[in-house]
Amino acid sequence: MSKEFELSRNAFGRLVLSLPDGSRYEGVVPVRAFPITAPREGVALVAADGHERLWIPALDELDAMRRTLIEEALASREFMPEIRRILKVESFATPSVWQVETDRGPAQLTLKGEEDLRPLGAHGLIVVDSHGIQFLIRDVMALDRTSRRILDRFL
Repeated sequence: MSKEFELSRNAFGRLVLSLPDGSRYEGVVPVRAFPITAPREGVALVAADGHERLWIPALDELDAMRRTLIEEALASREFMPEIRRILKVESFATPSVWQVETDRGPAQLTLKGEEDLRPLGAHGLIVVDSHGIQFLIRDVMALDRTSRRILDRFL
């Protein structure tokens, strides 16, 4: 990755990528290679034509300005709240309504069936609610005891 590229926003708020060879791409979109397992590593800047124009091995290697622009663009595209605690489950038979605390505040979700609890790596889990919204549990073992006990009933 060249550290010589320029990244800015145009008047419409879209990202503009300028490369050392003089090429300029308006409306580039950052795309994570591994959004869950390695969110800070492997980000491509993809042009409007769908072609990758720049590969960034690690966001932390960028200066603060470029990193902030990319992180803001990623945040506006990505929506996967992370479950921090399971507060209450109304029924242990599906469909069931869950009250959870996420990194974005409290939420209520409806689990249609056990198949909506999808393993992710060694200790992670993706919970898909009845509206198709995906919630992430990064590490089941890091949850509090009550949350783990509730999850055990479904796993």
